[in-house]
Amino acid sequence: MKSIITLVRIIVGALFIFSGLIKLNDPVGFAFKLEEYFSPAVFDLSFLMPMALALAIIIVIVEVLLGLALLLGYKTKLTLWLLLVMIIFFTFLTFYSAYFNKVTDCGCFGDAIPLTPWESFTKDVILLVLILILWRGRKYITPLVPVMKSNIVLAISLVLCFWMAYHVYNHLPLKDFRAYKVGVNIEEGMSIPEDASKAIYEYAWKFDINGEEKVIVTQGEYPDVDGEFIGVETEEVQAGYEPPIHDFTIEQNGNDQASLILKEPKLAMIIAYDLSQGKAAGFSKLPDVTKKAEEAGYKVIGMSASSIEHAAALSAQYKLSFPFYFTDATTLKTIIRSNPGVVLLKNGTIVQKEHFNDIDNLQFD
Repeated sequence: MKSIITLVRIIVGALFIFSGLIKLNDPVGFAFKLEEYFSPAVFDLSFLMPMALALAIIIVIVEVLLGLALLLGYKTKLTLWLLLVMIIFFTFLTFYSAYFNKVTDCGCFGDAIPLTPWESFTKDVILLVLILILWRGRKYITPLVPVMKSNIVLAISLVLCFWMAYHVYNHLPLKDFRAYKVGVNIEEGMSIPEDASKAIYEYAWKFDINGEEKVIVTQGEYPDVDGEFIGVETEEVQAGYEPPIHDFTIEQNGNDQASLILKEPKLAMIIAYDLSQGKAAGFSKLPDVTKKAEEAGYKVIGMSASSIEHAAALSAQYKLSFPFYFTDATTLKTIIRSNPGVVLLKNGTIVQKEHFNDIDNLQFD
């Protein structure tokens, strides 16, 4: 039993630390995920929206520290209680997401390991069972080091976690796991291979046959039935191939010009998903960035999900000379975790991304 508890202790502790560090690498992304849960379409907790980032940072740091505390054998009863409360909370969220299909990716492992809602729920159920096993065998969980040393280790870990959160928030994630990372060609990322798997659908056809309603299920073909057609319901039973990039557009006046603009040999995209929430310290740097980019032969464009009027007002306020194009806010948040931020491309391939705090690092070659 002691060997089993030790193994489970290592698995659970390591998973909590790994999951926490992955999200700590990108707390802004996890905050966006919490905002989805707080939205009117899910739990309608709009008053928590302004606190999403702070809550995201607290949750992931607690996750890391609990995993570490379990491995250290630190205050076993308290640690197990907190682990149990956290995993019950996560299990509820993932079940809700899966059953009601509200949030299609819980962000459990950030963008590093995307999980479907049901995969996330299954993972949490397994963790819940493992934590209950640990609770049952808690007497076998012995401290690895004296309490004083554990306090020091946890205190140092807490400081390092806060430093990491502060650093990536004011710059960019240390490791970019998203579809728009440096080196990716956007057009290639949107392409679908000829041999890619196709989605499979089932069609439930309803007919009135001799006064009785009957349902006949096919995979697309119209049934050969002697009856009056009532209606049909379609259900996807197997998802087809979805390219890594499937929601990228560069729209202006209702026209998507992505295919044309991505062919530019040198392109600088100034991205600000929400102009009203963008940082003045970032916008004030853009005229100088625009000048340097254009002198180096770059075409400069702005990309936002805000209104045309808002873009015009901002351009006048900060004397921005580049045109604004528009796309979905979620896409822009995925491209770069900075509002505003700058992305440089050559022939459609991303070559550099910088937070507005690091704009001086841009290399216009």
